Amino acid sequence: MARIGIIGSAGRMGAALAEAIAAAGHQLAGGVDKGGDVAALASSSDVLVDFSASAALEANLDAAVAAGTPIVVGTTGLEERHNWLCDAAADHVAVLQTGNTSLGVNLLAHLVREAAARLGEDWDIEVVETHHRMKVDAPSGTALLLGEAAAQGRGIDLAAHSARGRDGITGARRTGDIGFASLRGGSVAGDHTVYFLADNERLALSHLAENRAIFARGAVRAAGWLIGKPAGRYTMPQVLGL
Repeated sequence: MARIGIIGSAGRMGAALAEAIAAAGHQLAGGVDKGGDVAALASSSDVLVDFSASAALEANLDAAVAAGTPIVVGTTGLEERHNWLCDAAADHVAVLQTGNTSLGVNLLAHLVREAAARLGEDWDIEVVETHHRMKVDAPSGTALLLGEAAAQGRGIDLAAHSARGRDGITGARRTGDIGFASLRGGSVAGDHTVYFLADNERLALSHLAENRAIFARGAVRAAGWLIGKPAGRYTMPQVLGL
């Protein structure tokens, strides 16, 4: 039984995490939200799970490092500097940061990487994601995770081969680009499809999330796996043994 602390406990993901912790036979060490005592929670937990806000990440990582507590970061909307912060924290504690904790999505990323590695540049790659109307960032962290998987399969840099926000007279599609499209509406928990499109044929790899419980279950599994690991950066594929 692990003592798992939740950062961002009052949100919808916080409630789902509490249920998943109980279902997995672990103990809820407590939860904090904006203005809460993260340091105290880190000291009383075997592992932290952070689904709060990107603006709070630096303070949350600092608390984890000070207490020597491993941390799973599932917060989305992160920028490049947040990756540097995770790298710095990983010099001292185990850090698992991911754009999606769903086990199915991470298996999908593995399949996308494999497909991209085997299909040539005559196959165009497009990532399409749909989320609820309240989501504030686009593309989603999961879409970027899948785009990065495709880029890794191709052996290219995603930032240099990313096409977003097409509008107006854009000209023909640039060979080798990985395109992104974001749809928002309703209460969709998260749908993602990666299209591989060639002349006369298409391949679509998809994952459909029906509710947030899948992200909570994956995060709890990752948290349990992370306990006892030496300092460093870890990934969901490692949790799955991929």
